[in-house]
Amino acid sequence: MKHSRGLLTALLRLTGVAMLGGLVFVFCPFAWMQRIHTGIGMGELEYTPLMSYLTRTLSAMYAVVGATLVFVSLDIRRYLPLIRLLGVIALAGGVGVTLLDAMLRLPAFWTLLEGPLTIGLGVALLVLSGKVRA
Repeated sequence: MKHSRGLLTALLRLTGVAMLGGLVFVFCPFAWMQRIHTGIGMGELEYTPLMSYLTRTLSAMYAVVGATLVFVSLDIRRYLPLIRLLGVIALAGGVGVTLLDAMLRLPAFWTLLEGPLTIGLGVALLVLSGKVRA
């Protein structure tokens, strides 16, 4: 049980810190996003106020979720129900994102990483949280 709690804590913190990286794209110049978009083979990313708004707010949402993961990692037992809910959300969301990525014909590396990694996160959260007593 102690080993599972340690792994769960590490997983939440690692994932949370990675997701906090989304803060960069809340504030970066749109030209950076355009270069990345072109660099991964998705063509030119046209600037519109809506596109800028959507990319920045999604990045902010990633950061909020990341901060939440780090926060709940500070008291695993207290937040077990939330951790389990996040596991279910990650599992279902990962399946949905995988299907969406495939339907949108995003680059193969994107489709093969984003959804499946999110599914794996969900499974890990559920398995590890199931081994921790409240």
